[in-house]
Amino acid sequence: MAAITNKTLETLKYDLVRDGLVQYEVLEQAQELADARNINIGQALIDSNSITEDLLIKFLESKLHTPYVNLEDYEPDPKCLKYISYTDARRYKIIPLFKIENTLTVAMSDPRNLFAIDKIMESAECEIDPVLSSEESILKKIDEYYKSDISLGNISTELHSGYNWQEELHKEDLSDNHIQKIIKAILKQAIIEEIHEVIFQCDDEGLGVYFKKQGEMLNKGYIPAVLISSFVSKLKSLAELDPSVSEVPQLGKLCFKVDDIIVMSSVSTFPTIMGERIFLKIYKPPKALNKIITSKSDLSQIRRALEKPGIILVCGSSLSGKTHVIYSLLQEAAKSGTKNIMTLESIAKYELKGVNQCEFNENVGFNMDKAARFITFQNPDIIYLEGIKSKASFDYFSSLVYDDKTIIMEFLANNMDDLRTKMAFSDFDTLKSIISLLIFIHSKNSVEVFDRENLQKYLG
Repeated sequence: MAAITNKTLETLKYDLVRDGLVQYEVLEQAQELADARNINIGQALIDSNSITEDLLIKFLESKLHTPYVNLEDYEPDPKCLKYISYTDARRYKIIPLFKIENTLTVAMSDPRNLFAIDKIMESAECEIDPVLSSEESILKKIDEYYKSDISLGNISTELHSGYNWQEELHKEDLSDNHIQKIIKAILKQAIIEEIHEVIFQCDDEGLGVYFKKQGEMLNKGYIPAVLISSFVSKLKSLAELDPSVSEVPQLGKLCFKVDDIIVMSSVSTFPTIMGERIFLKIYKPPKALNKIITSKSDLSQIRRALEKPGIILVCGSSLSGKTHVIYSLLQEAAKSGTKNIMTLESIAKYELKGVNQCEFNENVGFNMDKAARFITFQNPDIIYLEGIKSKASFDYFSSLVYDDKTIIMEFLANNMDDLRTKMAFSDFDTLKSIISLLIFIHSKNSVEVFDRENLQKYLG
């Protein structure tokens, strides 16, 4: 059901048995169904006709001492959006409804998330009164209402002649939001110019703003020295990084909206002797696979490859869109709801329904090596691995094919000849022998698919 998250219901599910609403055996069967289909245990109970949605909502209201609000019939007060940023709203599945005196009433999918409540109280500077609502309806309302303040605002992709972010920089704007408007303007220009990589780095003239295109860094102006500290602090805060830390690298992400499309960017900071260097990589949301692969025979080959053990290799040059295609593959694989799909990524670019996305966290020692040792205990059917470099990692994950796993990997190759040259190295002999499908991205309008037989003929 959409009324509550797994996290909250997990703490209350045995109360269902104690209150005589379901039998223990029914609850265990529902848990197995929920795990198999990657759905909420509440939804599993409803789907199996073990309990009605109305009864489960009343149970939750009673146990949480929190009223339930059906957001389908409710219109939040737009004036209250300023109290919760888009990033926090999406992250904590929370949306403000109305404010009376010093109390902000918010709808939450998990009213027991005290960390989220404390975080919102701190940023909103008022008391928080949570009510219960469905995760699905909250996310729907967030996307509907946060039209003019999606972290960095609603950025139009209309090709403005001669648009320059520095016009915003030079405005006589003394408001607290001026720095955020400058960040918005820089990203707006990047989107207009179809730039995927933005770099901020210090030199004698200030904090340089660079757009990287076709391997070249193009200077687009400077943030003056007097604003560098405020600019870097605001950018890091938006990316949920610690503004007070500059001595060690950090990795975060921020969301912003381009017209009606939510765009995500990874944000990487790195200390240098001139100050922090900040690198942004912009990702657009994945398309449906049939929008990328238009050939019916190629689509059939891909779908068959997703159903059987083997390596699916996605190749292309830098910034060719490998990750974009892989996310479309993962979306396609998740459609059936019968596969345990897991990813190992430095940062999740978009939340994919039905996919267990795992982000590395070096701060606690969760890296590729640690993930490799433990991921098989999760018994995944399909694994996506980001950025494998070492032969040992290639060989290890390739070996999982013999345990009936489907492995999706990306591989950097500028063209097919470059791929053939690289694959000629003996390090890739094991990998080559079990590739079931290769997808090569020549350009955004040209994607070629090779099945195992044709690939072996080409690679030799």
